[in-house]
Amino acid sequence: MSKVYNLKTVQFLPISIEKAWEFFSNPINLSKITPEKLKFKVLTENLTSVYAGQIIEYKVHPILGIPLYWMTEITSVEYHKFFVDNQRYGPYSMWHHQHHFKVVEGGIEMTDIVHYKLPFWFLGDIANVLFVKTQLKEIFDYRIKAVEKIF
Repeated sequence: MSKVYNLKTVQFLPISIEKAWEFFSNPINLSKITPEKLKFKVLTENLTSVYAGQIIEYKVHPILGIPLYWMTEITSVEYHKFFVDNQRYGPYSMWHHQHHFKVVEGGIEMTDIVHYKLPFWFLGDIANVLFVKTQLKEIFDYRIKAVEKIF
């Protein structure tokens, strides 16, 4: 059986909780902070702020330019504090992504916590070691830099 992996990033932003929530809780903005090489596209139309039960569909090209369909559901939301998305269909056998926001002196602290599991048992574990873990880290490192430029 393959393992469950995790990734955690923490970032300080010198903005108000209102401004942070407005940007990060709108799924359309995800494409603004995702590396261009992934050709990430939000397929769901007329999106605004996240709400529990919301289904969001995407297309992404994570490996060799091959397009993949991905569907997530926003499962939990606490206004100005956190929201959680879970993969319903896509490349992982499990994807659970927590987005936390905390007011701190001079701005907010934003924490992303991802738990994920890959399909194909031990082959998924090998893929994680060879490229998935590195690619996810690169994506979140890119997000940190992109967010710094935006704010």
